[in-house]
Amino acid sequence: MNCGDIPETLLETELFGCMKGSVVGASTDRAGVLDMAHGGTVVLEDIDEMPLRTQGLLARFLESGEVKRVGTFGGGMPADVRIIASTTASLRERVAQGSFREELWSLLGGSTLVVPALRDRRDDIPILVDYFAALRCSAAGKPVVAFAPQALQALTDFSWPGNVRELRSVVERLVGNARSFTITADDLPVGIRPRRTAPPRRGRERRRAAGEELFVRLVANGESFWSCVYPLFMEREITRTDIRELVRRGLDVARGNSETLVRLFNMPPSDHKRFVSFLRKYDCQLPLESVR
Repeated sequence: MNCGDIPETLLETELFGCMKGSVVGASTDRAGVLDMAHGGTVVLEDIDEMPLRTQGLLARFLESGEVKRVGTFGGGMPADVRIIASTTASLRERVAQGSFREELWSLLGGSTLVVPALRDRRDDIPILVDYFAALRCSAAGKPVVAFAPQALQALTDFSWPGNVRELRSVVERLVGNARSFTITADDLPVGIRPRRTAPPRRGRERRRAAGEELFVRLVANGESFWSCVYPLFMEREITRTDIRELVRRGLDVARGNSETLVRLFNMPPSDHKRFVSFLRKYDCQLPLESVR
């Protein structure tokens, strides 16, 4: 289960189940994931996205070993379930900020595996590319597609701010759209494709090129601002001028409306305040009244 993909109001019933009539639409008793996984394992992705109330219920389950469905009075039913949780956030920092329960953090931390970012283990990239390509081809019932050496090198050289998920998404899209048995460097997304040798660009022209590449990744490829642009800026691979150019292009499409811009850059509406605060903090916003 990905805790960030399920609405807060549904996550509790998805995990613990519910009794008939306890929630809207519950016409019968319904088992939750923890019930169904008795004797097995539940993997909770993005555990940091879990609401505080649900965190408390999960902590209680880990301590008692009993699943208490929504609407149940008294004790719960025993369930032998192993919990594996993953996160890209620092739970220690979230605990200090008060957005993650300390008792749940201590219960989950019995055995911790730190996976380095994909850019820190580039030797894995060709292996993962072949693996994801083979999976996609098998699912589609088509012959295995190969990657030309230059294309594979470009994928290896890319920084992958979205880590393995982003790599898998790109490979699956490339394989799905492939019109031959070999994927070349020209088939890669603009932001990943190796740049052709050309005289160095300066000033406005260079900024426009960077903004164009990022804009394509956001609008055409469906990547999120937080996974595509934000890491590059924080790692100083792009400048605030690049961000301004990107925002300018986005506002042109959004007709100057910052809320539409948030949706255009594949962020949930609830991120509007966070996005505008980021622009103001790093002096990246354009002097337009519509950016509020």
